[in-house]
Amino acid sequence: MALLKQLSADMITAMKNRDKETLAVVRMLKAAVQNAQIEAGHGLTPDEEVAVMSREYKQRKESLTEFEKAGCQDLVDKTNAELKIVAKYMPKQLSEDDVLKIVNDTIAQVGATSMKDFGKVMGAVMPKVKGQADGKVVNQAVKKALSNK
Repeated sequence: MALLKQLSADMITAMKNRDKETLAVVRMLKAAVQNAQIEAGHGLTPDEEVAVMSREYKQRKESLTEFEKAGCQDLVDKTNAELKIVAKYMPKQLSEDDVLKIVNDTIAQVGATSMKDFGKVMGAVMPKVKGQADGKVVNQAVKKALSNK
């Protein structure tokens, strides 16, 4: 619930400042949280809130990639601005070194020895970095660590 209150407060601030871009993004985020709440049938837990924000962030990241490929600079700029706003509501992201350390610790815990254990390692790592690291970064770190075995 804390996220919903924060989004409402930020929406009011954006209205007062006449910041249309921020207002639009915050409204979309608030709607996404409310929709998730309706689907769940109860107030969202902090983990569920992080999942919603992660999904919104990931959608914008994917859009950014497509806009860059298409050469639409105006949409790239707009999406970058949206990403900065969404990032404010995300947990602090782990660095690649931090992710690699978690991956190596997990490999030792599950006893992974080759690329055949990739799924087992990914399954163990993802809950540890939930919302704090992109799945692609984790995927690359696991491949890198297992290829060195």
